[in-house]
Amino acid sequence: MAEGAFDNSVFINCPFDKEYEPILQSILFCVIYLGFEPRLASESNDSGAVRLEKIKGLIEASKYSIHDLSRCQAKKKGENYRLNMPFELGMDYGCRQYFGQGRESKKLLILEEKLFRYQAAISDLAGCDIKTHAADFQKAVRQVRNWLVSEANIAADGATRIIGAYADFQEWYYEKQLAAGFSEDDIQDYPTSELLAEMKAWMIAGKPV
Repeated sequence: MAEGAFDNSVFINCPFDKEYEPILQSILFCVIYLGFEPRLASESNDSGAVRLEKIKGLIEASKYSIHDLSRCQAKKKGENYRLNMPFELGMDYGCRQYFGQGRESKKLLILEEKLFRYQAAISDLAGCDIKTHAADFQKAVRQVRNWLVSEANIAADGATRIIGAYADFQEWYYEKQLAAGFSEDDIQDYPTSELLAEMKAWMIAGKPV
């Protein structure tokens, strides 16, 4: 791990379904806008990598973590609810408590779509400061921005400016992809690692519009 990488890394543990995608992408943009490095399992497409080991490494390498538990409830009768997100939250909490080597300084943000719903699945989190986003990407950006500013003790633009910049990026990115010969379906299926690279390029280029 490069010098200073731990203090600048944000592990993101969240759903990867199409419905959640607008929230995930806005969170990634917000993290990059604020000068941090988002880390998530889908950043690499190496089929040979053991997923659990990859996640373990990302957790250990990140001072900050965002855990969204919005998929802990099944949508219909007979459907299994998702346990990956709370499981990874437990791994992260354990890393902070028991790993040592400075990991006790780790900071965790827990998100949910609806207030108090998580208590039905993980009652041990009762009393924790859970933040909600109501499935609204703008609210998610505000929660992430305010948390990072507070926990990392940084100065930053307001959430409204970040949301406006995200809209500018989306327009720039869409037009760039169309000009490069991508179809709308291609753009929708763009790998996370490449999307992250485009966000960083946009920032480095001085936020072109």
